[in-house]
Amino acid sequence: MPVTAADYRFTEQIGFLLRRAYQRHAAIFREIVPDSQLTAAQFVVLCTLRDLPGCQVRDIAAATAIDEPSVRGILERLKWRELITISHEPGDARQLDIALTPAGRTVVDTITPLAVQISELTFGDLDEDERATIVRLLRRLIGEERGAAE
Repeated sequence: MPVTAADYRFTEQIGFLLRRAYQRHAAIFREIVPDSQLTAAQFVVLCTLRDLPGCQVRDIAAATAIDEPSVRGILERLKWRELITISHEPGDARQLDIALTPAGRTVVDTITPLAVQISELTFGDLDEDERATIVRLLRRLIGEERGAAE
């Protein structure tokens, strides 16, 4: 039976529920992370630079699911805070050398245990099976066929 306009409840739709779950996660991040200038997006970019040394803007965008213009803005803010360095490769102005500074590495090392705590708080009282199921289902929804253990 088709859903009519009168039957439609936006509060029961996946987009609404995903947004609410993300809002809760973001609020927990803001509450737990002591650096009020550090956003979750900036943190994942710093983690990407730790994990993929020598990567380019397009690599960061792909790894973080953040569009390239936004990544460029994040990189500028991180550079301004002296958490990363950005320079052009000699002879090729299109190639950037983006690297964590010692201060940037310290931020990643300091925030990572808090990020684990943030994930735990986001999961709330879900048991291990429920956690694995939600991660598996979210991976399927976004088209990632790999398992949660990878």
